[in-house]
Amino acid sequence: MKLKNKVAIVSGGARDIGKAISIELAGQGAKVVINYFGSTEKAQETVSEITAAGGEAIAVKGDLTKTADAENLVAEATKAFGDKIDILVNNAGGIVARKSLDEMDAEFFNYVLQLNTTSTFLLTKATATKMGEGGSIINIASQAGRDGGGPGAAAYATSKGAVMTFTRAMAKELGARGIRVNALCPGMISTTFHDTFTKDEVRKNVAAGTPLGREGTPQEVATIISFLASEEAGFLTGVNMDTNGGLLFS
Repeated sequence: MKLKNKVAIVSGGARDIGKAISIELAGQGAKVVINYFGSTEKAQETVSEITAAGGEAIAVKGDLTKTADAENLVAEATKAFGDKIDILVNNAGGIVARKSLDEMDAEFFNYVLQLNTTSTFLLTKATATKMGEGGSIINIASQAGRDGGGPGAAAYATSKGAVMTFTRAMAKELGARGIRVNALCPGMISTTFHDTFTKDEVRKNVAAGTPLGREGTPQEVATIISFLASEEAGFLTGVNMDTNGGLLFS
């Protein structure tokens, strides 16, 4: 229970990696605020799983590309669990679609950046005012932010590269308040993200070319997040940590 009585916000915390993170943090004793937008049923299922196991959690709907929704999420968190927030996991985001340069327009490009980068900025800004010494912010970046991503992922890769740089900048700025800021850069993780946007043969080829010979799991990501959120990682900040089975060495 290394996070006992800590308060954590997990954006996009209702399904896949976000769900695994929410359940893992709750299992380590944190009180979890699960943000969702389109996954109402899955958000309630995740809350139910946590409470059935003896944990504490609430779900709050919000579009985190909007300042008002980000601020409302923080307000609901403090209303439920007290005025201090200890942990923020910026997990909300997505690829939306795979589009080549010729297929993309400015509207699509900007939307993907808003979904992945602007949302991280807005929720970090809203939450940091409620954090203090010992606070931990973990951003979910991507291997795509390091290597440019696969075909049609230029907008997504660009947005995640920006998240990585934002992580470094916030580590410098918020360190004076005792707040650590790190990011995780997952590679091929077995989720509905790849079920939807990555062809089966591509997934098989990537797994075969990975030193560990497989995809990762959401739980493996969640375990690392739990570590970064805890005092065990007390001298880590500004780190963009890879979890890709050895596919890419940074």
